[in-house]
Amino acid sequence: MTDSDLVLRGGRVIDPESERDEIRDVAIAGGRVVDIGNDLGPAQLELDVSAHVVTAGFIDLHSHVNSIAGLRLQALDGVTTALELEAGVTPVSDAYAHAGAQGRPINYGFATSWALARMETVAGVQLDGRLDTFLANIASPKWQQAAAAAQIGAMLDRLSADLADGALGIGVLIGYAPGTDPSEYLQVAALAAEAGVPTFTHSRDMIEMTPGAAIDGAEELVRAAGETGAKMHYCHVNSTSQRYVDRVLDLVSRAQAAGSRVSTEAYPYGSGMTGIGAAFLSPERLAERGLTPSSLTYAPTGEQIASVQRLRELRETDPGGLVIIKLLDEDEPSDRSMLMRSIEFPGAMVASDAMPLTWMNGEPDPLSWPLRSDAVTHPRTAGTFCRALRLLGRADGPLGLMETLRRCSLLPARLLQEHVPSMRGKGRLQVGADADIVVFDPSTVSDQSTYTASTRPSTGISHVLVNGSFVVRDAQIVEDSLPGQPVRARH
Repeated sequence: MTDSDLVLRGGRVIDPESERDEIRDVAIAGGRVVDIGNDLGPAQLELDVSAHVVTAGFIDLHSHVNSIAGLRLQALDGVTTALELEAGVTPVSDAYAHAGAQGRPINYGFATSWALARMETVAGVQLDGRLDTFLANIASPKWQQAAAAAQIGAMLDRLSADLADGALGIGVLIGYAPGTDPSEYLQVAALAAEAGVPTFTHSRDMIEMTPGAAIDGAEELVRAAGETGAKMHYCHVNSTSQRYVDRVLDLVSRAQAAGSRVSTEAYPYGSGMTGIGAAFLSPERLAERGLTPSSLTYAPTGEQIASVQRLRELRETDPGGLVIIKLLDEDEPSDRSMLMRSIEFPGAMVASDAMPLTWMNGEPDPLSWPLRSDAVTHPRTAGTFCRALRLLGRADGPLGLMETLRRCSLLPARLLQEHVPSMRGKGRLQVGADADIVVFDPSTVSDQSTYTASTRPSTGISHVLVNGSFVVRDAQIVEDSLPGQPVRARH
């Protein structure tokens, strides 16, 4: 092969689909991988990447980041495609148009949103294709009330319209509206099955947490898969299952063995993050999770919430304000073991649940870089994938490097590729694949973000290419590079 745009020379080339693991050159032209072999060239640009791993860029199925700054932070963690699938947005056409007009450093895509469709039809909320609309209305009891048959029909119509516009699936935040009748969830799953798309569910609580609930969250998801045939993706099984994760994983394992299409994901952190107005964070319900107000850290001020009174005040004045929720203690051996079991579960994908940046002193220009010091988020936004490599992918780790990379790239691509043809070119490092590539030093790759320094970029990520263009080069953001493309379904 000659006259390529770029040749990456002498790297350890790992393809998680073919299980290739060899020292090779990789040639790139026209946004695709055009050759893999020895002594390739010449090329317009040649880089020595010896002692580095060269592999498919990571695909994040669960990212709530939709800003250039936040997506750059994810790129520095090896992510080349970030998808908003659990919450979703609606109308998706508005979301794609906004992202396309502004530009994105990495690839992007959206599911349609059951929660926002419900807010529109049950509570009269005006929709604009933004997640901020969900957060602004998260605490309103209006959208959480039982829906009439006609309202459910209107919701399904809205979801169907988004699917026709290329939505990647249906995001179902049913854990935020626990009063929803289980039959409504089944109707949403049936729509997904008919359309040939997955649902991405934030489940209801476990029955052990809320004994009076209409249905156990895990059993509801598995039942829907069995009864409708829908592909049901269990979002962040670690944070919704918490101390009951073994029961949940056993249930999922039995469902999979019976032929149900249930998949899981997890992020490698013991604490979660969401809007403080979420129903399950009301003072009356904290004890269900073994929490107190001091278990919550309010991101806009960094304060550990001191009292029930302060919690009520923040829920009233800033219901969408983000809080870190200490669910499991990562330093406590039994809690850490529980968390690791959810991540090591067979076939579990790595997904970040990356959160929007909160700016303490007002948002800067969207293109400004580096991040100002007053930007805060959950550390999973900046560190999930490199943390997974550190915890799972070392030579002495529980999964090893090949399997960890498979869970970061190939499995997410396969989950979507039946109805999203473009995903067949992602999650692999093969001739003809999209040149979405991450190059990292396996001896130094690691997360650096913490709960007190949440935007600290990961280390060891040397280069990230998206559609053949550098987004990260020599461990630095390429500030004028916005090569991200929309990922849309075909229905």
